[in-house]
Amino acid sequence: MFLECLVTQKARTGSLTVNRCLATIPGEILQGVGLVLVIFLTVFGNVLVCLAVGACRKLRCVTNGLVVSLATTDLLLGLLVLPFSAMRQLRGDWPLGAMFCNVYVSLDVMLCTASILNLLVISVDRYFAITAPLRYPTMVTSTRIMVAMALIWIISLMVSFLPIHLGWNTRDHSIQNYGQDDGRECHFELNPSYVLVDAFATFYLPLLVMCCTYYRIFRIAREQAKRINARPTSACVAAAVREHKATMTLAGILGAFIICWFPYFTYFTYRGLYEETVNPTVNSVVLWLGYLNSAINPVLYAALNRDFRNAYEQLLRCKSQDPYISSSTVAPTGEMVFLCAHTTCNVESHGNIDRLSNGRDDCLLI
Repeated sequence: MFLECLVTQKARTGSLTVNRCLATIPGEILQGVGLVLVIFLTVFGNVLVCLAVGACRKLRCVTNGLVVSLATTDLLLGLLVLPFSAMRQLRGDWPLGAMFCNVYVSLDVMLCTASILNLLVISVDRYFAITAPLRYPTMVTSTRIMVAMALIWIISLMVSFLPIHLGWNTRDHSIQNYGQDDGRECHFELNPSYVLVDAFATFYLPLLVMCCTYYRIFRIAREQAKRINARPTSACVAAAVREHKATMTLAGILGAFIICWFPYFTYFTYRGLYEETVNPTVNSVVLWLGYLNSAINPVLYAALNRDFRNAYEQLLRCKSQDPYISSSTVAPTGEMVFLCAHTTCNVESHGNIDRLSNGRDDCLLI
């Protein structure tokens, strides 16, 4: 950016105004430190999630398989996209040519889309686990999870590499970034059709589904709290409190998702529909705000979970033993395991409501 400032000043005034350009250096250093911090947190946090599940057998379950899928997607984003986004942001141009620019843009769209769709699948998984716990093991199987993951990547490829390399995203249907004089620009061009399909299929519709599923979970949590206040018992209160905390975490998850991605997709849709040119400042802010969601995900989905925190502690202390494996982590016959063996209670069916009990039926499963 400093060199770009010198070139700009030379073109405008015919002389080099070095002092004016030097004044921009502290801001550039601060910006660079911030971008590097986001990249580091994204890579480090998501590597830690994957290692935690791999090292601790107690964390190996269907739900955490989805968390690992999300972490892997965010890790790839941190390794394959964010360094080039930071380079482009700090340099103010693109020195790697049109072909690699289109690959970079495609990877960006694909991995961000896959991350959002992973969040969607996790919300649906939690919805079924909370609202239909007795049927959950038969509804959410490993095979169905693999199918869901395959669909995530197919959809992500269909809205990224395919349209961008065939020119379906541009207004004249030519492949973007080719034919430029200096080849130092890297643009993501948009047309109304592409914007509407991409934005609604990969953000607005998933957002609507996530809001509906989490709202339903919140309602069940409130019903749970009322039942606990009416007829408390020690075993089920402990289980319900833990699950209630996990449910309240969903508010943070949904809030972070909306805060991080809603500004980007709003600006993205506006640009495509109204043929607006890119505002570099606005585009950078909303884009990196979306990237920040990949750094936040490991905290929201893992660090707020007690077993993940314990696994993190063991990994960071370089302890090789798995302290979580004991006979108590295996649920006895006829018992339901809460979120990968956090807590167990006996499960029984009572009308249309699944209940937990320790010889009693005064605890609603959430």
